[in-house]
Amino acid sequence: MINNKIINDQIVINNGINYIDLFSGIGGFVKGIEQAGIKLNNHYYSEIDKNCINIYEKHFPKAKGLGDIKTIKNFSEFRNIDLITFGFPCQDLSIAGKRTGFDGNRSGLFFEAIRLVKEIEPTCFIFENVKGLITNNRGKDFIRCLQEISNMRNYDCEWQLVNTAWVLPQNR
Repeated sequence: MINNKIINDQIVINNGINYIDLFSGIGGFVKGIEQAGIKLNNHYYSEIDKNCINIYEKHFPKAKGLGDIKTIKNFSEFRNIDLITFGFPCQDLSIAGKRTGFDGNRSGLFFEAIRLVKEIEPTCFIFENVKGLITNNRGKDFIRCLQEISNMRNYDCEWQLVNTAWVLPQNR
């Protein structure tokens, strides 16, 4: 990490972080990082939706676009990455979808994000998804997700199911 220290197992951020935002959408994760007062040194993002890219680039003009997650291969540029965040597509896991899970074309992109985490080895990574990740395929998809993380051996894993009614006028 660049000018960061670990004190009592906590990362102390002195001069900002190097950050990659996967499946970035319009920038929800990075907006939260900024609101937390964390400075970004090197900021990269991956998104394929042209409308989302336009909004992202308007709000975060210093961010460097990486294009489609499936085509990110050159890792020499990504040294000393502190944080990777992602909210991979949920349509195949959602109770509103067909529930094809990780075998689906969209939610299966989880493994592309994990591939990048393995290759880049950031200090930490955070991802979010729908409640259906826990329940899909009788919980087997969630176990598969946890096994992928456990197999990396460089990370501790924690999860929490959050009801958005805590922060938004909806109950889900």
